[in-house]
Amino acid sequence: MKIQILQDRLRSGGTERQTILLAHAFMKAGHVVQVMTFRPGGALAETLGPVSRRVLQPFDLGLDWFAPGLHRAIKQFSPEVILCMGRMANSWAGAVKRKCGQVSLRATVIGTMRTGKPLPRRFRDSLQIVDHVVANSNDAAHRLTSEYAVSTAKISVIHNALVFPPRGSQADERTRSLRASTRLENGVTETTTVMVCIAMFRPEKNQRALVDLFAKLPAQENCQLWFVGDGSTRSQVQAHAHARGVAGRIKFFGFQADPERFYAAADLAVLTSRSEALSNFLIEAHAHGLPSVAYDVMGVKECGGIGVALGDEAAFIEKLLSLVRDSSARARESERLRVYAREAFAPEKQAGEYLNLFARLRG
Repeated sequence: MKIQILQDRLRSGGTERQTILLAHAFMKAGHVVQVMTFRPGGALAETLGPVSRRVLQPFDLGLDWFAPGLHRAIKQFSPEVILCMGRMANSWAGAVKRKCGQVSLRATVIGTMRTGKPLPRRFRDSLQIVDHVVANSNDAAHRLTSEYAVSTAKISVIHNALVFPPRGSQADERTRSLRASTRLENGVTETTTVMVCIAMFRPEKNQRALVDLFAKLPAQENCQLWFVGDGSTRSQVQAHAHARGVAGRIKFFGFQADPERFYAAADLAVLTSRSEALSNFLIEAHAHGLPSVAYDVMGVKECGGIGVALGDEAAFIEKLLSLVRDSSARARESERLRVYAREAFAPEKQAGEYLNLFARLRG
């Protein structure tokens, strides 16, 4: 098959990482693949490797929605399947499907539901026009039917794949060495419980609330909070950590192309997002054996960890402290989640489900 994947930009987000993972998997399976982005550049651009890329904007105009020459570029590639990833690509999906019909291009256009945020009007309209919609969680699929009146027959659920699957077990020499060196570099001993949050800094990720929760932990608890990621709200969260008097126990590591060493060094995963569809961070943390506590927004339960009601700080702290203080419970949760995540979100399994769907839709 000739498969074209649409994406506005290759920034360091979860959807973008899924785009790159799927592009590599489809090409490895013998298909002709092109990733088309509206904007050039992006933190993850270099990770495409041998995958063909087409960029529409002649230089970066800073506009995620602007896709000059989109229909012409699609016609030139002449794909059999067009997979739309991200908000802006999905907002264009309806127009793409209509244009394919006008130029007699028999492309199957597939939208995706990968967000818990409100959808733009063009995105909502496109859901009714595309041939099929892939939701990355059962919660996202339910939202498609209940809020946007998409027929269940038009929806498939394919969970996110592990972008950074573990390269070994927690007990192997490589992981132990990586854990020891990363903690040593940051002045952390084995008596300290390290909590990690790996996510872009955006309003819906709500890292400020995580700083507030961390500041309310009992003073005698020997804990650190590590943030990995970058984005528009990072400076605000750093300033808030200083204001709450906990900046000395919180570290900000910025964007990391490969966060493996942080998964190895940490003891717990924490997430206070107000909006998710399915958290890449949580499923990767679980696959690396990290127990988690997260606000129970859309898709979090399907990741497998401990969820508490959004905004319930007392419950969040209670669940967190139970894991901090009980190493046996932490070990049991670690093993349960490791097995679950590695089986449920295996990259080969998820990519295979996409390819099976494409073949079925193509008849």
